[in-house]
Amino acid sequence: MKVLEVKDYHEMSSIAARIIIGKVQSKPDAKLGLATGGTPIGLYKELIQDYRSNGTSYESVCTYNLDEYVGMDPEDPNSYRYFMEENLFAHINVPESQIHIPDGTAVELEAECERYDLELNRGEGVDIQILGIGSNGHIGFNEPGTSFSSHTHIVKLAETTRKANARFFRRLEDVPTQAITMGIASILKAKQILLLVSGINKAEVMKQLLTTDEVDEQLPASALKNHPNVTILADEEALSLVKNADLKT
Repeated sequence: MKVLEVKDYHEMSSIAARIIIGKVQSKPDAKLGLATGGTPIGLYKELIQDYRSNGTSYESVCTYNLDEYVGMDPEDPNSYRYFMEENLFAHINVPESQIHIPDGTAVELEAECERYDLELNRGEGVDIQILGIGSNGHIGFNEPGTSFSSHTHIVKLAETTRKANARFFRRLEDVPTQAITMGIASILKAKQILLLVSGINKAEVMKQLLTTDEVDEQLPASALKNHPNVTILADEEALSLVKNADLKT
C-alpha cells in the first residue's frame, strides 16, 4: 500500500479528483467504482467543477457503486442512489444506462447479489475503486468478521455503523439495519484502489491498519494489504497517531 499524507480534506479531494480525471482522459470507457458518505463528496464536487470547466466527458464511462440500503426506495432522499444523483450523476454526462447500483428493493435479494457480481465482472473489471473506511475498519458495508472471500452479499449493519450514518436520518431508528454491498473479494478485483481518509475520528483505525503487518477479518480494511495497487490518501488528522517509522505497508 502506498500512503500519501495530505494537509486536509480539500487537498485529499483535489488529488483524488486528479487521479480519477486522469484515468477517464486516458481511458474514456473506464469503469469506476464509487462510494457514498461524507468522505467522497469533496471528490465529486471537484469532478463536477472539472466537467463544467474543462469538459471531461463521462459518456463512455460505467460506474459501479459499493452498496445500497436494503428496503430503501431509490427515490428516497436517504438512498445511495439518490445521494449519487444529487452529488454527481445529475451534474456530469454519464448515461443512465451506464450507472450501476445494487437494488436494495429487489424481491429476491440473493439473486440481486448474483446479478450485481455478474455486472462487476463484465469485460476487464473495475479500473479504479474509491473507498472510505469506517471507524471499525469496514470498507463498503463489510463489517468486522466478514470473510475476505465474500462477493456481493447482504449484511447486517453494526450499531457503530448505524450510529455513524444516523446524521443523515431524522433519528437512529430510521437507519436501515441491512445493506447490500460488494464483498471484499469483489472490491479486491479492481485494478486500482483509492482509499480516502479524513479527520481525527479515523486516526485510531488508521493506526491499527498501518502499524501492523497483520491481515485480519476483524479489520476488514486490512484485506487491502493483499492488493498490489492500493493508494491511501489520508490527511494529517487521520494520520496523527502514525509515525512514518511505524508504517507497515
